[in-house]
Amino acid sequence: MAVEVDISSVDKILDRYGQQQRGLISSLLAIQNEYHYLPADALQRVSERMAIPMVQVYQVASFYAAFSLKPRGKHIITVCLGTACHVRGGERLIDQIGRLLEIKAGETTKDMQF
Repeated sequence: MAVEVDISSVDKILDRYGQQQRGLISSLLAIQNEYHYLPADALQRVSERMAIPMVQVYQVASFYAAFSLKPRGKHIITVCLGTACHVRGGERLIDQIGRLLEIKAGETTKDMQF
């Protein structure tokens, strides 16, 4: 389900936020906003253009919970599973959503919406 990366789009983002290390997180956020995740090709381009080792770009991308390295939908559904929510049917709600969207928890629909 990987999305094809338009390198010129990534370059425009990098031009907007600069090519210095201090612009890394802002650039990654903008790329994720564009693709709904951080594609490997985009991370590679960030590494090349900003002259930051790929391992360092990956460390930042994998450290922050705000970033996703896997394709995910435009809309993220979150269901509370705390004790009170569990008692009131949180698990059943997850099952129902999964049936309606034809996915399992943590998966993305084919149309990349959820």
